[in-house]
Amino acid sequence: MSEPSNSWRVAEATPSWRLSSGDFLDVNAWLILSYRSHEFHAVASRYWQSACESGTPLWFSRGTMMGLVRLLVQPRLMGPDVMTLDQALDVYRKWLDTPQVSFLPETPGFVDALVRLIGSASAPLPSRLWTDLCYAATAEASGLRMVTFDRDFERFGLKRCLVLPTD
Repeated sequence: MSEPSNSWRVAEATPSWRLSSGDFLDVNAWLILSYRSHEFHAVASRYWQSACESGTPLWFSRGTMMGLVRLLVQPRLMGPDVMTLDQALDVYRKWLDTPQVSFLPETPGFVDALVRLIGSASAPLPSRLWTDLCYAATAEASGLRMVTFDRDFERFGLKRCLVLPTD
């Protein structure tokens, strides 16, 4: 896959770069927004509507992009709605064509935020949380609010985190 075209909004990273506002969505939030048959799609849609009304920028990273595409092509997860790789990439491209959504390159300060979050953990993190840890560090280093359906993010002690309700 090629890098985003020049018409897409891509943040330019400099050593002192830090976003001041916006939400960094976990892959589960992107999946649920993309999959109308998901049981939490209505909750995700309310969040989306609120973000659009408030003009909140929403961000993809390479990890969340790859995670969304990977999940959309999984037959065990998507059942009869499983997509081909081309269809899944098209879903991602459609998100990036939305004025509210942009691509976030790796942020300066990511490694420092990652080390800080690892150091603040009260116990060693299980390997199943390492990707979540990377997403949390991306949000922290960028000054973005983490948005997720996953309560595991609460253990990272993020300055700004919204765990969407599942009940």
